[in-house]
Amino acid sequence: MLVIALTGGIGCGKSAVSSLFESLSVPVIDADQLAHQLVKPGMPALLEIQQAFGDKIIDSSGKLDRSTLRRIVFNDTQQRKCLEGILHPRIIEEIEAWISEQTAPYVLLVIPLLFETDQLSLADRILVVDCHKSVQMERVLKRDQLSREQILKIINTQADRQTRLQGADDIIENNGSMEDLKRTTEHLHRKYLELARQE
Repeated sequence: MLVIALTGGIGCGKSAVSSLFESLSVPVIDADQLAHQLVKPGMPALLEIQQAFGDKIIDSSGKLDRSTLRRIVFNDTQQRKCLEGILHPRIIEEIEAWISEQTAPYVLLVIPLLFETDQLSLADRILVVDCHKSVQMERVLKRDQLSREQILKIINTQADRQTRLQGADDIIENNGSMEDLKRTTEHLHRKYLELARQE
């Protein structure tokens, strides 16, 4: 079975692309969604995060206060590495277990921090969704309650565009319309089915 890792910077369109693959009956697992499940109240990862960062990152209902944690980790590289050290081994374990259960010709792993966390060995091919920085900024401003300064901080903690593009086996340029994106995704779907047959 062929394993494709989908990655890209914030606001490049990873969710739109993964939804299009899902609509083509491709099994998809998303590292961000796994991270959300791992930090639900009562989960071991949340208790470990609380021990590492203090009670300030837990809100009044016992849930993770994401905005407080985001502020801490995006302002301090060591703190970010500490959080990644808690979450990423658990995420990898979940992904590997999920892959072993799949029977489709190929599967898609959505891993936003693929290059940053050196999880390249999980996949046979790397698909990067890319767009112009101005497009990226506008999308995130529309979608999230973040300032331009906060968005730039996030962009600067992610692998730079050049690193992602050089590490890619396939690239989707997502500067156009949804129709363009659909066409490109369908083309790649056919390509991946063919590659899976050759395995």
